[in-house]
Formats: sequence, C-alpha cells, structure tokens
Amino acid sequence: MQVEEQFSLLLWCIMGVCIFSFLNVVIYRVPRKLDFVSGRSQCPSCGHMLGAKDLVPVFSWIFLGGKCRYCKSKIGPRYSIIEIWGGICGAICWYFWGNSIEAVLYFCIFSLLTVISCVDWDTMLILNGFVIVFFILAIVSCFFMKEISLLERIIGFFSISVPMLLLTVAISGAFGGGDIKLMAVAGLFLGWKLCVLSFFIGVILGGGYGAYLLLVKKKGRKDHFPFGPFLCLGIMIAVCFGNDFLEWYFQGLF
Repeated sequence: MQVEEQFSLLLWCIMGVCIFSFLNVVIYRVPRKLDFVSGRSQCPSCGHMLGAKDLVPVFSWIFLGGKCRYCKSKIGPRYSIIEIWGGICGAICWYFWGNSIEAVLYFCIFSLLTVISCVDWDTMLILNGFVIVFFILAIVSCFFMKEISLLERIIGFFSISVPMLLLTVAISGAFGGGDIKLMAVAGLFLGWKLCVLSFFIGVILGGGYGAYLLLVKKKGRKDHFPFGPFLCLGIMIAVCFGNDFLEWYFQGLF
C-alpha cells in the first residue's frame, strides 16, 4: 500500500470515528426527544457538562478508566465500541469504493443503519424519521449506482416488505411495522436480489440470537426481541459481499 493510500485510509478511519462519536449523541437523545444538534454533552448519571478533554473519541473513555471524571459513575464501553465501529465503516467504504461519491453515500447508509440498530436495540422501535432519511438516500443512490436498474429497485421495494406484511397480518407480531418499512426502503436501495439476500442473512443472524436467548432462558417462545439490528447487519453484509456471493452461488448452481 502506497503512502498516499495509507494516508487516505487513515483519514477515512478518523472521519468514521469522529462522525460516529456524534451519532452516539443522536442514539441517546432522539428516543428521549432531546435536541441532538445544540446543547453540550453531559454525564448521563450526574448531569455534569463535559469538556473537550472528556469527549475525545475512544481515548477519553480509556484514560478515564470507563468512568465519569466528575461523579466516578461507570460508563459502559458501548460508546467507544460504536466509535471504533465508525472507523471500521470508514475503512470498509474506502476499501470497496475508494475516494468516491459512492463511498460517501455508502458511509451515510452504514451510519444510518448503525443508528437504527442501536435505537431499535434500546427501544424496540424503528422511528419513521430514520426510515425517511433512508428513503432519501435510496433515491439519491439511483443517480450514482446505475448498475441497479429502476425496475430492480421497484421490485425490491415490494419483494420482501409485502411477504413480511402478509405474514404479520396472518401471525400477529411476526414483524414490526418498522422492520417492514426498513426492508421496503432497503429493496429500493439494493434492488430485489440483494434485498432478498440481506433479509435471509438477517433471519439467520436473528434466528441464531433468538435460539441463544431460548437456550439460556432469557426469553420465552412468545417473547420479542429487536429484529432491526439483524436486518441492518444483513443489509451491510449484502452491500459489501452480496454480488460476489450471488455470482459464486449461481455459477455453482448452473
């Protein structure tokens, strides 16, 4: 890897960490109906306003030993994990799409899916506002990702969302409304082939997690758990590896 490439990769990683540090604020404040644009960050335990030295992504948490500087309350590692994940997302986008508009668009999608996943994990809700932003990004992608035809996108919009809706009507609580809307917009973004693949990846991952919860008796058969994070992860995996997987699969099949 040349020096210019190393520098570019580093910039994408730093950008990812910093942006996802802000997304931590969005994840925390939006479900609580708090303003995430203005207002300084504060400790969730004591409410003390945090200074710049308390807000350095990842490093502040490490140097403070995972505790608030002021009240010494324990701060979980999730904030730092999300920031590190942002750096990984930046690296992934640079690796697959380089310094391009497509890379920026995919990074925005990954950022949004991360927010959706975390909020759904906390609240078991996929907020309409997030779905609308995803829809806007999907429309924008039509102008830059022309390898996916408009017909494929339209079919993708209905390919998974309609079966999910019908199944939910037949079996109450099979899927949440947010999950259905998420997959409808994912189909518009990915096209029907990758949408179907992303759904099955999500089902496999979510099913495995559900089986684990049953095994350790943390959930019963009729209990629900957030499915959105697994759908979002399925979408991300399909974006990065879906075309290669489908090409390999159909070559082996025929």
